[in-house]
Formats: sequence, C-alpha cells, structure tokens
Amino acid sequence: MRRAVSEFSRVRRFRQILSMSIRLIALDLDGTLLNSRGHLSDRNRQAIAAARARDVRVALVTGRRFRDARPLALELGLDVPVIAHNGALTKHARTLETVAAILLPLAAAREVVRVGRAHGADPLVSVDPEGAGVLVYDHVSEENRPLAEYIKWARRIHGDEAEQAVVRVESVEQYLDHAPVHISFSGTTANTEKLVAALEREVGASVKLMTTLYPRVNFGLIDIIHPAVSKGTGLAAVAEEYGLTPEAVMAVGDNHNDVEMLRYAGTGVVMANAEPLLLGDPQFHLTAANDEDGVALAIERFILREG
Repeated sequence: MRRAVSEFSRVRRFRQILSMSIRLIALDLDGTLLNSRGHLSDRNRQAIAAARARDVRVALVTGRRFRDARPLALELGLDVPVIAHNGALTKHARTLETVAAILLPLAAAREVVRVGRAHGADPLVSVDPEGAGVLVYDHVSEENRPLAEYIKWARRIHGDEAEQAVVRVESVEQYLDHAPVHISFSGTTANTEKLVAALEREVGASVKLMTTLYPRVNFGLIDIIHPAVSKGTGLAAVAEEYGLTPEAVMAVGDNHNDVEMLRYAGTGVVMANAEPLLLGDPQFHLTAANDEDGVALAIERFILREG
C-alpha cells in the first residue's frame, strides 16, 4: 500500500513538473521568426530543431493566409496545426485537415467591402477554408504599391499553384456570395489608420479589426475577421488539443495582433523591434530583435537551458 501511494506521488510530481515546463512554442512569423528580409536564420532554425528534439511542439501563429504560411511549416517539418488568418483558420499543413474555421459572416463581409471602397481601399478576400486557400481581388490602385507587391509575392511563392492561389475576378462584390475566412486591406500607415477609424465607426462590433503597422517601412495592414477569434483563441484551441495548460505555452510576437496570444501564454516574449504597446507591458519578457535571432535567444533561455 505504501509503495502504491509512493508511486502515485511520484507520478503526480512528474505531471506537475511537466505542467510547469514549456511544451508548446507559438511563433509569429513576420517581424518575429523571420528577419526583415523575410528569411529564417540558421540560428532560429537550429533552435527550433533543438526544442523539438526535447519533445517541445512548435506552432506557427500568423496573420498570414494558411496557404502563405504552409510552405514554411512543411519546410520545418512541423506536425502542429498552423494557426492562420489571425486565428480564424487552423489547419494541418501536410494533410490540409481543418481543425477549426470561424468564418466572417457574409452580411458583415459585404459591409466591410462597401466601407473600404468608399475610402478608396482595395479589398483582398480569403476563401476556401476546406482547401489550401484562395485569395481573391478585382483591382489594385496605382498608388497602392504595397498591395501590388503583396500580390506579386503571393504569386511567386506558390509557383505552379499561383493561378489557383491568387485569383482576379471582375467584381469582389459579385463574387462574395458566401462567407469568407477574412478580408484585408493594405496601404500606407496613414491611410491604414484612417480606414481603421472608418471601419470602427461604420461596421462596429460585427467584426474584429486586426491592425498591423510597420512605421519603419510606412506599411499598414488591416485583417477583418469574425469578432470571436484572435491568435489567442487559435492558440488556446491547439493547446487544448494537446492537453496543455497556458503555463506550458510560450508565445513570441512583435505586433498588435499578437497581444491576445502573448497574454494567453504562461510565458509571453516580445521582440526588441516590437510595437511600443508590447514593449511597455511588464507582463512580457524581452528578447532581441528579429534581425538578431530573438526567437532563438528566447528558446535557448526558456527551454534549452532548463535543467
């Protein structure tokens, strides 16, 4: 009997130790895992491999479309679902199995497009939650170089699949007869801030606006998703799938759309190049910038140096 009690105590202690250790790393991509040129450094790659060798799972949590994030997940051999579209869509990279999809209501989506048009913005609509994803657009204004560059980049990274990945239609309004995954607008920082104010005023709580600003390059991005989702809700769903508590999760990010996942995680880490809102939060730990292998340094500090 005493031996059985002792064995029970040992197992319980082991489980407690596990629950206190980081078992899942959630990594934002742009401005975090990837450097300012959009590349993954060797040191970051090696740190991820070392963490996985210790049975720590690694998830990509991104505002990018699933199809855009999928190549990196496949390259790294990650077996955790990719949390894409700011948490609106979570899918397995290899099998395309959809774990969770919370779509933007159609009526709200149409209203978002209307407001965007009224303010001279060009909408990008993400659809096809069952497959790899399709990006739909109908027009790019001459002055909207960031959008033109994004579409060019999206076509380039998908190679032979470009025609299926990025589709130009005659009219987004006519095309939009079903609920999309999300809608986005991009442009200069100033124009982005003006459009955010208009959408908040005219569309309100029927949607959630996820704004990402990069003042250093004068670029802004607005992702419009279902009001109930965020990177935090997507991360919580993945953690629950693997039976992990928030204390067992480390999240690393740099921008406004990372706040919910950083606050969900027991260990929230912000990059030195993060927005002031994140840098000023005492709840978060600080690591180096994305051009200085900040992700690798965080992994080394909180995981590889354990014990």
